[in-house]
Amino acid sequence: MARGPTYKVPFRRRREGKTNYYKRYRMIKSGRSLRAVIRKTNTQIIVQIMKFSVNGDETVVGVSSKSLRKYGWLGDLNNVPAAYLTGLLAGVLAIKKNVREVIPDIGLHKASKGARVFAAMKGLLDAGVNIPVSEGVLPPQERIEGRHIAEYARKLSEESEDLFKRYFGEYVRRGLDPRDLPQHFNEVRAKILGILSSGEGT
Repeated sequence: MARGPTYKVPFRRRREGKTNYYKRYRMIKSGRSLRAVIRKTNTQIIVQIMKFSVNGDETVVGVSSKSLRKYGWLGDLNNVPAAYLTGLLAGVLAIKKNVREVIPDIGLHKASKGARVFAAMKGLLDAGVNIPVSEGVLPPQERIEGRHIAEYARKLSEESEDLFKRYFGEYVRRGLDPRDLPQHFNEVRAKILGILSSGEGT
């Protein structure tokens, strides 16, 4: 709402809660042209390596967690393990394109310790892409592997079969016992890292 003759209407994307132009300006001023744009929705995780351009940002690598299905991922697409694997896949594809360093861009997402955006950054790091992030905000390995999910599934299966089916029925329908999620995670992780030794992504 205007409050005086000098009031300026914010840019449309700022009004819509999509872009923090102050952060964007600081990123451009940093002199680094590549940034890792990490976004999460209610259904998926998206990681893009973007290059600044006066004519509009250019996408160098673009990956969503839906791409994980190609590598056999049967878990959910918007949890911590999926965020890590999406970041890992984006990082591997970035390395194949000789991208070695990026700056993080989490947009308007809140920077909470252990959040999915940081799980994605951990994936980028493990792929070999340098991204400035404090170790203290990264999720612990047990959460990245989904051990907390597997343990909760195990607990529910022992306490109530109905609750187990209610919360994990989709896992079972996709062909995955959620209690085996950490093992499944590591199998998919190995497949993604295998891209580095193959011709895929070039």
